[in-house]
Amino acid sequence: MYLIFGKKTLAAVLSAAVILTAAVVTSHSITDNASISTAAQANWGLSFQKEGEAPVGNVSSEKLKEYGAYYVGKTSEKKIYLTFDAGYENGYTSHILDVLKKHKVKATFFLVGNFIETSPELVKRMVQEGHTVGNHTYTHPDMSQIADKESFSAELTKLESLYQKTTGKSMKKFYRPPQGKYSEENLKMANEMGYTTVFWSLAYVDWYNDNQPTEQEAMKKLLPRIHNGAIVLLHSTSKTNSEILDHLLTEWENAGYTFGEIGELAQI
Repeated sequence: MYLIFGKKTLAAVLSAAVILTAAVVTSHSITDNASISTAAQANWGLSFQKEGEAPVGNVSSEKLKEYGAYYVGKTSEKKIYLTFDAGYENGYTSHILDVLKKHKVKATFFLVGNFIETSPELVKRMVQEGHTVGNHTYTHPDMSQIADKESFSAELTKLESLYQKTTGKSMKKFYRPPQGKYSEENLKMANEMGYTTVFWSLAYVDWYNDNQPTEQEAMKKLLPRIHNGAIVLLHSTSKTNSEILDHLLTEWENAGYTFGEIGELAQI
């Protein structure tokens, strides 16, 4: 059964779920990269060591790559991979697409079932304009609590089917775990399904509708921490992101960065 939420209800659900900010903006102890430990499977975490350099993940790039997973691109290249997570449409996606078109940037939108069901024309526009639509699961659950392959697979394949029904195209195999929560089994199962799991190396608190950051606060978080190979996570539900995106992309371009497409990660 497909779950339909009102916008405010869904916003509250997703905001509560995405308490991953603690993992995004604070330092974490780094796990033993020989394995993905129990401590590592709750939230994706980053430790920012130095401004302008890629942060250290709580699992290394090398270990993640064994499962076809990534959180950062080539750190030798001044390239950014721009991604947006979207659980629902909040009125800003059309403008975001306008800005991306202006800058000739191809982004990845990780969508859940609610967005595709309620905003099919926006999904079609994403595809028509050359963006990638990735799999953020059908209902946005805590996937780290799903241990059996059948239930895990259902969350992804249901979204695939909805996407194909909506666009007439097969969904590209890029997956982002809801809430940044994962387990080693999740990574294995996604890999076996042909999916590339995509975490991120830069994000900030942008999803509270009633407490949006100012432009100055957002730029203070996003400009100093940009780095080579950055996989940037923004939420398309954010009014601030919609307002700053043109300026933000201009600043990054002026700093010498170009924008890559998510499929390039497999070439690392």
